[in-house]
Amino acid sequence: MISAKKIKSVDFYRKIPRDLTEASLSGAGLSIVAALSMMFLFGMELNNYLTVSTSTAVIVDKSSDGDFLRIDFNISFPALSCEFASVDVSDILGTNRLNITKTIRKFSIDPHLRPTGAEFHSGTISHHIKHGDEVDEEPVEGSVPLTAQSFDTYTHVYPILVVNFYAPWCYWSNRLKPAWEKAAKAIRERYDPELDGRILLGKVDCTEQPDLCRRNHIQGYPSIRIFRKGSDVRDNHGHHDHESYYGDRDVDSLIKTMEALAAPIPLESQKLALEGKSENTTENMKRPAPSAGGCRIEGHVRVKKVPGNLIISAHSGAHSFDTTQMNMSHVVNHLSFGRKIAPRVMSDVKRLIPYLGGSHDRLNGRSFINHRDLGANVTIEHYLQVVKTEVMIRGSHKLIEEYEYTAHSSLAQSVYIPVAKFHFELSPMQVLVTENPKSFSHFITNVCAIIGGVFTVAGILDSILYNTIKMMKKVELGKNF
Repeated sequence: MISAKKIKSVDFYRKIPRDLTEASLSGAGLSIVAALSMMFLFGMELNNYLTVSTSTAVIVDKSSDGDFLRIDFNISFPALSCEFASVDVSDILGTNRLNITKTIRKFSIDPHLRPTGAEFHSGTISHHIKHGDEVDEEPVEGSVPLTAQSFDTYTHVYPILVVNFYAPWCYWSNRLKPAWEKAAKAIRERYDPELDGRILLGKVDCTEQPDLCRRNHIQGYPSIRIFRKGSDVRDNHGHHDHESYYGDRDVDSLIKTMEALAAPIPLESQKLALEGKSENTTENMKRPAPSAGGCRIEGHVRVKKVPGNLIISAHSGAHSFDTTQMNMSHVVNHLSFGRKIAPRVMSDVKRLIPYLGGSHDRLNGRSFINHRDLGANVTIEHYLQVVKTEVMIRGSHKLIEEYEYTAHSSLAQSVYIPVAKFHFELSPMQVLVTENPKSFSHFITNVCAIIGGVFTVAGILDSILYNTIKMMKKVELGKNF
C-alpha cells in the first residue's frame, strides 16, 4: 500500500507551521480590504449573471402569424354623427370593404367627448331606397314650413311631428320633395290638424335655418325625423328625443308609415299610448336618431399584410352632405396593430427589454383638431410605417409578437368629402430580439478568478509593504548606531 508520506509528497499546498508565521497590522488591513473587494466583485458578477442580455437582429418577415393583420382602434369624432359614420378598408390589391359594422361599435358623444347615451345601433338599412316617380306638374304644399321659433311650438302641440330636414341644392332632397308634399297633403286631409291633431308633417330648409338643423344634429340631407310629445322629453335639454326614418320615400310608403304612427294615439286624449303599440312593417325602418353630433367609434378590422387604408368618413347611399360644414377632427384614444398583448405579458417584456413596447401605440391620446384655419373640406391623413417585432426567450420560446409603428400626420384640402385616413404600410423586415442565456460554469469560473486574483494581488501588495516597512526599520536602527 502507498504510505501516507508518499501521498503527502504530492500536496500542492504545503503548510507553514503557525509558529513560523508573523501577523502584522499592514497585513490585517490589506486582508480586510481584500475581503471587501472580493465581496463587491462577487456581487457585481452575480448581478451580471442574473441580468438578462439580449441581441437584436433584422431579418426578413416570415409572417408566421398568417396573411392577415388585426387593427384595433378607439377614435372619437366630436363633429361626425354616428348616423352616417362609416368605417372602410382598402388596399393596393383592390380590396374594398365599405361600412364595416360586424366588429364596430358606435357611441354618441358631445363636443367634449362625453358619452350621451347607450350604444348607437345602426340597424338594417335597405341598400336601395324606393323613391316615387312623382313630378311637380302642379306644386303641392302639404307640409308646414318650420322655423326655429315655430318648431318648439309644434313639438309641444302635436303628439307626432314628422319633419323633413332638407337642402334645396341636394339631389336626394329634390327627389323626395314631390312625394313628401303629396303624402303630407294626404295626411292633413285624413288627420285634420285642428280637428284631429294627432300628427303633422313639417319641413325645415337647413340653408335658411342652420341653427335649428345644427341643434337637431343634421349632417345629411334629407333627414326625416319623428318627434313624439310626452314621455320622451329630456329633462336636461328640454328638447324631444326623436327617431330617424330610413324607409322608402314614395308616397304610399310615407302615408303608410304616418298612419302607423298616428293609429295608436287616442283621438280624445291626444296622448301617446303606453308601450303596447300596434305592430307595423315600418318599425325596423325607424330607430333612435343620435342625441349628439359626435361619435366614438371602437372595434377592430382585419386587413391583408399589404399597404392599405383605414378610412372613417360620412357615408350614405341616399343622403347628400355639405362638405363645407363637415369637420373630421378626432382624438385617437387607441390604435394598435396585431393581437392584443396581455398586461402581464407586457410587464414581463418591459422587465426583459425596457425599450420595447414604446411604439406600438404611438398615436394614443393624441388630438387632431381642425380649427378651420385651412378652410373647409379638410382631410386628416396619417401615414403609418409598421414593423413587426418578435421576442424569443430561452429555449427558442416565442414570448410575444407585436407590431410597432411610426406615424406622420398631415391636413390636406380636397374637393371630395373630408375623411380621416390612416394609411398603413408594413415593412418586409422584422426585428428579432433574442434573450442570450449565460452559462453557470462561466459564472463559477469568474467567481474563482475574482477570489484568486484579489487574494494574489493582496499578497503581493502585503509582501511589498511588509518588506518596505522592515527595510525602513533597519535603516532607522543603523542611523541610531
